[in-house]
Amino acid sequence: MTTTSRPGPGPAPVPSPAKSEAPGTDNRPRLLLAVVLAALFMAVLDVFIVNVAAPTIGSELNASGADLQLVVAGYAITYSVLLITGARLGDRLGHGRVHLAGLALFTAASLACGLAQGATELIVFRLVQGAGSAVMIPQVLSIIQRTFTGEARVRALGAYSAVLAVGAAAGQVVGGVLVSADLFGTGWRPVFLVNVPVGAALLVLGRRVLPPAAGSGPERARGMDLPGLVLLAAAVSLLTVPLVLGQEEDWPLWSWLSLTAAVLLFALFCGYESRLARSGGAPIVAPRVLRHPGMGVAVFRILAVMAVNAGFLFALTLHVQSGLGYSALRAGLTFAPTAVVFGVVALTWRRWPASWQRLLTPAGFALAALGVAGVGLAFHGGGDGGAWLYLAYAGVGAGLALAFSPTLTGALATVRPEDAADASGLLATVTQLGQLIGVAAFGTLFLNRLESLGVPEAYTSAEALSACAWALAATAAAGAVSGLVLRRR
Repeated sequence: MTTTSRPGPGPAPVPSPAKSEAPGTDNRPRLLLAVVLAALFMAVLDVFIVNVAAPTIGSELNASGADLQLVVAGYAITYSVLLITGARLGDRLGHGRVHLAGLALFTAASLACGLAQGATELIVFRLVQGAGSAVMIPQVLSIIQRTFTGEARVRALGAYSAVLAVGAAAGQVVGGVLVSADLFGTGWRPVFLVNVPVGAALLVLGRRVLPPAAGSGPERARGMDLPGLVLLAAAVSLLTVPLVLGQEEDWPLWSWLSLTAAVLLFALFCGYESRLARSGGAPIVAPRVLRHPGMGVAVFRILAVMAVNAGFLFALTLHVQSGLGYSALRAGLTFAPTAVVFGVVALTWRRWPASWQRLLTPAGFALAALGVAGVGLAFHGGGDGGAWLYLAYAGVGAGLALAFSPTLTGALATVRPEDAADASGLLATVTQLGQLIGVAAFGTLFLNRLESLGVPEAYTSAEALSACAWALAATAAAGAVSGLVLRRR
């Protein structure tokens, strides 16, 4: 896939919004980028940080298995349901202003989570925390689109990609470190409380550097499309709830009915949005965004790469903690090589030879396929993987970075400023749905394979991981093939 650094179609439309939203851009853009990416990192971290803390939460709060599922999943559900709504709010009320409002809600909810005295309280506050993220995160891409142009925008999008996936792996690492440290005897609570001082500092800095204005008058006049929001929220809810809870409940009839209803509601949503656009209304996602060259391909690729990323992290976490008996700290540190390599590649791929650029996405998928297959082979037989395991981890990190970063950059590099909110909300939602689908699909495969093999000891857990690794590799290989085919068209 070819990426470009052009600011967008038309006669230089980008510099004007950037100047109007960020006065004094001679020295503010880097600080602005650091503030919004730090908030992004914190939000992505909280999708995964609870995984390694779940056993401690269960024992200290006497939470049931279903309670723990909702503690982990509640954040993801409200996050994915409200993402596009958050993007439209930013478009209407001001991206900087709405980002700060979401950050404040996220920080307050993190404090409430850390002080929760029971499982029900924690579940409710996690739902609120996810809502805060959904309001905050879509503004990040919109602010980048409106503040940076040319190569500066490409570099900013590369940093965004790095933070997004490094945060996923880092969540496991940070969670393991904080739970093992047991600071002041607080057990699992620091995994939430750590957000409070960071969020407070970002609020203070953000008020100084973030642009409050929404953009031009016509953008602010667009309606919220409440019927579309209701249809989309219902469809995403009906999709995500069974994906998250289906395995825990052994896939009852309601889960399949819910998935079927989600498909029907998505179709109804698409039909309604098309009719609204033809009648001159303001749909949640403008059809011209979906018709933008490369956007449909980007949606598919982002779904695939995030599903592989989330499925890999989830299955490997289960294996090293349940199968190999790793501590929370050691389990968290297992993901450090993948996170570090992903970050390095995501930040440097634009400096590679120009003749390589069009091949990076399919090559990234192919490398990710080899990496996850290598991890499965390294753990085969119940061993600890040996030295070759770290090479496989590096391959996964590099491959996912090359599959994701050029895709995101290519999809957004030429989106018009007035479509920034729609595009960012769409791709942020796709990213989250990809993670949910990855955990549900590959997590179910791992757990079902483990159950069919018997007691979850090292050998049977390794066999389950191996089966999951081959499925992950096949998914990544499909991404590589589709990239090559679509590039030739």
